[in-house]
Amino acid sequence: MKPDDLPLARRGTLPAESAPRAASEAAWRELHAAASGRYRTAGRFAWHFARGKLGRDPVFRGLVERGLLGSHARVVDIGCGQGLMAGLLQACADLAADGRWPLAWPLPPAAEAYHGIELMPRDVQRAGAATAGLGLAPTFECNDMRRAVLPPCELVVILDVLHYVDHAAQQALLTRVRDALLQGRRELPRRLLLRVGDADSRRGFAVSQWVDRAVTLVRGHRVPPTWGRPLAAWIALLQQLGFSVQAVPMSQGTPFANVLLVADVVGVA
Repeated sequence: MKPDDLPLARRGTLPAESAPRAASEAAWRELHAAASGRYRTAGRFAWHFARGKLGRDPVFRGLVERGLLGSHARVVDIGCGQGLMAGLLQACADLAADGRWPLAWPLPPAAEAYHGIELMPRDVQRAGAATAGLGLAPTFECNDMRRAVLPPCELVVILDVLHYVDHAAQQALLTRVRDALLQGRRELPRRLLLRVGDADSRRGFAVSQWVDRAVTLVRGHRVPPTWGRPLAAWIALLQQLGFSVQAVPMSQGTPFANVLLVADVVGVA
């Protein structure tokens, strides 16, 4: 074997400890390009929004690199917007099928089904246009999350939307989420991934609320009132409903106070 045939880390060009990091960066760039590129068919706004959201919001890469999306799960994405999670799940499946999943990452997600629920009709239209023909065959429903029927599932994703309904509606929805997960397959982990703002972090929470309203206006939507909670109150509510909860900071590189709550079903309240 000639020196040029050796991996960079073995040739001395790249330190051995840097090889996994380089592989991770390359894999994420490919996932980002594949997931966002599908939105070209949905229009310029949809494509630019997908590129920016997937590229700048740390939650998507964080979910993948931490292995939090599970395997062989039926996924319900509440407040799915343009369906970015569906595109990301498909990109992960494609990368793994090609044998190019980074060894430094946990096992790739392997969703069996995806159902997105979104209130805004234009976002549902963009989601359908961008994800048509995916092997995952995602479905989308234009509905209010307070009224939508949640099918049995093993993974529910709620990112940055629960604060749009009042406290009573939050608890009612989370109760229905728990019930849908309890109907999921018992041999698999049944998990809620809930990202919220920590109202106790006043500056970060205020900034996130301001940006949230600005983005809502830019997307052509009415700005509704919001109902936040301190992080401790979110955790207590989930524990009361029968979840075990792990809080993961999820606002790296941003001025926000976002926290991802990884909530696994452990019993019934």
